[in-house]
Amino acid sequence: MEYALLVGAAVPGGVDMDAILRRITIDRGSPVPLYFQFAEQLEQLIESGALPPGTRLSNEVAMADQFGLSRPTMRQAMQHLVNKGLLSRRRGVGTEVLTNRVHRRVQFTSLYEDLERARRHPRTEVLALRTVPARGEVAAALRVEEGSDVLDVERIRYADDEPIALLRNHLHLPAGSAELTEEALAGASLYQLLRRAGTALSTADQTIGARRATAAEAGLLHETRGATLLTLVRTAYDDAGRPVEYGSHVYRASRYSFEMTLSAR
Repeated sequence: MEYALLVGAAVPGGVDMDAILRRITIDRGSPVPLYFQFAEQLEQLIESGALPPGTRLSNEVAMADQFGLSRPTMRQAMQHLVNKGLLSRRRGVGTEVLTNRVHRRVQFTSLYEDLERARRHPRTEVLALRTVPARGEVAAALRVEEGSDVLDVERIRYADDEPIALLRNHLHLPAGSAELTEEALAGASLYQLLRRAGTALSTADQTIGARRATAAEAGLLHETRGATLLTLVRTAYDDAGRPVEYGSHVYRASRYSFEMTLSAR
């Protein structure tokens, strides 16, 4: 037997919430848990843009009653989506759809280009562009002597005007490379600019991890202090195998995830 959800709530732009949520059905004869059936279909509506950011859902009690689910089952479904960063529950506000999380496949691309492909309207704020002496892990990664001049670039990357990542890159560019400017960095990806200057990056070593945000990072990324951040450390090499770029990036775990495909072969 299947049930359709008929729940009234607020949708930006006057979209008919009832019509949207009628697309969700529950099959009680399926081996898939009821909470997961509901959560998966609601996630699809969010990811497709049918339920845009800012949409407020009815309370869990009303949804459980109207959908024919137990309250613990509905609570589990909603918590599943809260944990994935798709919904927010706040006292006095209720349950609200958040900006879609960016899903990025782990491959040799730039975040700016990935956001463009996902139609997430990337924007960049350049925090710093300066020449600094290479120290420690930067010097080691770029294979230069301690104290050698390298270019230090710090940026905030936005998706749909929401901060998504804090990027810091150190570059050891070949002689004669075009000079990078704040204006250029604000309007294109670093890798795009390097390609235009004749520096083709072909391979990279990278490590993905996670840690807590510092107070400064949390402020720049509009997160709470101590919020979880995903980390990516990458060294990129040109066609000749020379290290050109060493990047140390942090991403909001509530808005961003890495995806990868594994093979047994």
